[in-house]
Order: sequence, then structure tokens, then C-alpha cells
Amino acid sequence: MEVMLISQKEIESLKIPVNEVMDVVEKGFALKGEGNMEMPAKIGIHPRKDCFIHAMPCYAGGKADVAGIKWVSGFPINQAKGLPYISGIMCLNDPETGFVRTIMDANWITAWRTGAASGVCAKHMADPDSETLAVVGLGVQGRTNTVAISAALPKLKKVKVYDKFQPQIAKYTSLVKQDLKDTEIVACGTVEETVRDADVVVTCTPIVADPDRFVKNEWLKDEMLAIAVDYDSAFDAEVMSKATAFVCDDMNQYLWTQEHGAYFQNGYPTESQIFGDMGHLCSGKKKAELKGRRGAVLMGIASHDVLTADLIYGKAIARGLGRIVEI
Repeated sequence: MEVMLISQKEIESLKIPVNEVMDVVEKGFALKGEGNMEMPAKIGIHPRKDCFIHAMPCYAGGKADVAGIKWVSGFPINQAKGLPYISGIMCLNDPETGFVRTIMDANWITAWRTGAASGVCAKHMADPDSETLAVVGLGVQGRTNTVAISAALPKLKKVKVYDKFQPQIAKYTSLVKQDLKDTEIVACGTVEETVRDADVVVTCTPIVADPDRFVKNEWLKDEMLAIAVDYDSAFDAEVMSKATAFVCDDMNQYLWTQEHGAYFQNGYPTESQIFGDMGHLCSGKKKAELKGRRGAVLMGIASHDVLTADLIYGKAIARGLGRIVEI
């Protein structure tokens, strides 16, 4: 059997713009909302405290007809070692035969599909006239979330940022300034200073089992959008449970995770408090009113990965990238 291998360097050389990743992520949400998807909740193992390795399979049907799985790890302890928090590999299968079609780096995919999902969420749930974005946590996902949300909200004028590791601020700024040419970046000294008066707040901190939930409800505007890409680690439970509309990327995965007791406990929304998921919004089955404080938990779902990987696979073939190996 022959398999194509695609490296992170090759993926980066494709220079895929964030709007193209947002398009396929939104397509995946819509397919899910239309019932054209098989996607079990991610399962995982936890070799160290607050560390995970997840298996994320998905079949996106309809016109997509893409199948695959991501094997991805998140190790917060890597940051102290100067290593990436997230790492993994992506595998696409031929849906006709089941044979493995390609194996590729999953780091680029995870980074940009995560940001793209927040951009799609902002497109559907943020005030289109939003001018101020707050970003807490300035690692790779802080950067990609900034770029994608900015693409979704072209009237942004200011990005307020915070990270407890000071060197991250300069690194983040140097990376995002090329994508935010007309936007002011303001480094803040505290989380409270960062989130006050922001129209959209996104938290990109490590996922932990015993969260501090340090972004307090009373610090936020009455009219705004709060997006968590770090499960329930950052936002106070009231931010989400008292939202005028609370959504997640996948209700099945959110409720499964909550039921198994590791996350979304102690006041986070239960099933009756969930307005819907992003599949409902992107398929047009539901529409969130842009009033009051809206909340979203975007855990990251496998449809993002398989559709982004399929996008990469097509472009790599067109460019003659990748290496065929026999297995």
C-alpha cells in the first residue's frame, strides 16, 4: 500500500490563507447541522497531570465525502521545556476502500482550524461592528484566533492582549502584526485590564482539570461575545451559564465530556441551557440574536481536522508536494 507523507514544512509552504480554512470549517459545521456527519466524541488518555492525547475520528458525508482521524496531544508541561504545547499527526482514509491515503503533520492544522472555528463563531455571534478584541493567552492559538477573528470582523481597531509569560507578548506581536496592519495592539498588565470594554474576548490558555476560571463575569461588558478555546479553564461559570445565548461546537461532545466529569462542572451550562451548537447556526437551523452577553465553548472537533487536511491534500497534489512511501 502506498501512502503520501506531507510534512509541516510543506504544509506551511502552501501559505493557505485563513479565510480558506474558515470556509472549510464552516462547511463542516453546516454538514454536521444537516446530519451529514459521523463524529463520535473524542476519546483520550492522560499520561501526566493536565496532559492529554486524543483520538479524533470523523466522516464528513454529502459533497465532502472525507474520512480521517487526528491523534493529537496537549502537554502544558512542555512550555517550561521550550517545546510546543500541541503536537500530533493527521491521517486521511479513502472513504471508498478504507485505505490510508495520506499521513501529515497535524500541528499546522490544529493551530489554524482552531482559530478558524473562532472566526466562524464571531461571524455568526459577534456584533459585526465590533471594534475591540481581547486575547488572553498568546501562544500559537492566541495568534491564529486573533487573525481569524480579525478576518471575520473587519471593523476591529484594537486588540488588547495578555499572557502571564511576558516574552510571549513580543513574539505574538511580531507574528500577528503582518495580518493586523491597521489594528492597534495593546499589551495589558492584568487579565481584568485586558477584557474590560472588549466587544469580543477569546481565551487561549492551557486546558486543566482544576481550573481557576480567572476571567470574572463582572469584568465583561453587558453586550459582548465570550469565546473559550480552553474548555472551562478561564471563564467564570456565570459568563456562560447566564449568557443570552450559549453555544458549543458540538452538543454531543460537550455533553459527553460534561457527563464524564472532567470538565464543565460547577455551574457551566447543562443541556437545557444550551441554545444550540455551531452546526445549528451554520446550517441555518438556528440564529442567535446579537443581544446581551453571548458565550461559546469551542472544544475543537474532528470535522475541522479532516476538512482542513483534505484542503491541504488537494493543494499538495497540485503543487507536487509530499512523498510517496510503501507500507
